[in-house]
Amino acid sequence: MRLTFLTPAVRIALSVSVATGLYGISFGALSIAAGLDLWQTMALSALMFTGGSQFAFIGVLAGGGAGAAAFGAASLLGVRNAIYGMQMNVMLRPRKTRRLLAAHVTIDESIAVAAGQTELVEAKRGFWWTGFGVFALWNVFTVLGAVLGDALGDPAAWGLDGAAVAAFLALLWPRLKSRDPIALAVVAAVVTILAVPVVPSGVPIMIAAIVAGVWGWLGSGRMTTSADAETHPEGERA
Repeated sequence: MRLTFLTPAVRIALSVSVATGLYGISFGALSIAAGLDLWQTMALSALMFTGGSQFAFIGVLAGGGAGAAAFGAASLLGVRNAIYGMQMNVMLRPRKTRRLLAAHVTIDESIAVAAGQTELVEAKRGFWWTGFGVFALWNVFTVLGAVLGDALGDPAAWGLDGAAVAAFLALLWPRLKSRDPIALAVVAAVVTILAVPVVPSGVPIMIAAIVAGVWGWLGSGRMTTSADAETHPEGERA
């Protein structure tokens, strides 16, 4: 029997959901180690639902920081999701009843899968399948990690810390088809590597995103200038 709903975007969404969801084991285990109980850990994954902010939150608590400091660090990292949300609203145009759901599942993974599609219908499928797929598996594995954390030991020993990274690389690789995207990827990687030792976890990706935004803005300016030159040759200008 042919599974017609398994379009390319849905298949990517499912693979990304599994890879990202597995890392929830790490969060569950670390959250318990940071002093939160099972219900608090489950609430963070269900309500906050953005991995970088969640790790920042428990990281501050584990370091002896206050709840307000943990909330501030998590909020800082969550700012990028607001930017994603504006982009997705323009791309997907969700109805009023779906806006709240769309806002809750607007994360790195759902944005990456949607943005990687060339057709709008596939972008929508990629966004929703990835968003709900990651949400479901992330919460399931969070509980598993919280309950079995001590038995599992270090999640990195199982390679779970690299699963989400591998998924992102798989999404990025097909888009590196010309000089500019390759150069931008290299610059962003270098900026991230340099920032990792000196800023809190999660902030390096925000710095790289800012660099990418500036790169895109400057590139847009060059394209506009070039287009104007082609549209209005020197001899035709007023």
